Amino acid sequence: MHARKFEHFLKNLAALTRRQRERLLGLLLPTVKLDRTVDVIEQASAPQLACPGCGAQQFHKHGRANGLQRFRCRACGRTCNALTGTPLARLRHKGRWLDYLGGMLDSHSIRRSAAQLGVARATSFRWRHRFLALTQNGRPQRLAGIAEADEMYVLESHKGSGSLERPPRKRGGKATKRGISKEQMCILVARDRTGQTLDWVPGKGPVTRAQLHEHLKVRLEPDVLLVTDAHSAYRHFAREAGITHEAVNLQAGIRVRGAIHVQNVNAYHSRLRGWLQPFRGVASRYLGNYLGWRWALDGARVKTPEALLRAAIGIFHT
Repeated sequence: MHARKFEHFLKNLAALTRRQRERLLGLLLPTVKLDRTVDVIEQASAPQLACPGCGAQQFHKHGRANGLQRFRCRACGRTCNALTGTPLARLRHKGRWLDYLGGMLDSHSIRRSAAQLGVARATSFRWRHRFLALTQNGRPQRLAGIAEADEMYVLESHKGSGSLERPPRKRGGKATKRGISKEQMCILVARDRTGQTLDWVPGKGPVTRAQLHEHLKVRLEPDVLLVTDAHSAYRHFAREAGITHEAVNLQAGIRVRGAIHVQNVNAYHSRLRGWLQPFRGVASRYLGNYLGWRWALDGARVKTPEALLRAAIGIFHT
């Protein structure tokens, strides 16, 4: 629209009836939301945009598709956009993404988000796990100072699977064996006194020192003080890894010895368990995604839908 016609249109907005204003807003709002989403994506990915074929960073513009600018590589001729090679490639309805991510910051369920945005539940489910695929990559590289480590357990779930290797449990059910067994998934959490947090899903049953070597050893500074409960796996791991280790005997009622305690990591467990409860069981194969989601929410590390969208395409510090 020419500038003169646009100015004339603006001057006549006051003459619109209420129904006309609502109709106009209904037409403009989806486009405005799409523009906001595209701006976040392209501004975040521009500094590291590279050809998915040859890795070159020399492009020329090659039109627009689905709201995004497309580029053609000068070296190999392959085309791409800002989402090529990310978990969000080829997802539709970009104008609704920021609203959906706002619901994720409020921990909305798949059904609730689908109903609010007018999309299918399958679409809501797909979006959730595409948006969460890279959230764990923003974790700290290492823990320093005093680091606490402890594990929690949740019942293994095959929610959504087409087949089961065991009889189904009614509404989640309970384990058939007492204590910690292979029926439960281990969630290992390590957290230092600055609030930096790491977590893993090592596997089923009690944590082993081999799993601690695999996941924990490379994430601890050499001079760290590792504080755990009295589980023997931690003691053997610390001795073999050459890490200073202190244990608190929770079974004997000794929870705190000065600065030696696991209160921070246990508090994180409590928040995580309470947060998982409204989802009424999380499929074990997606447990890592939910841990990344909870990490983003804990301590308001990700505060806005825009920041969560940047995290979803692998951009954490902008």
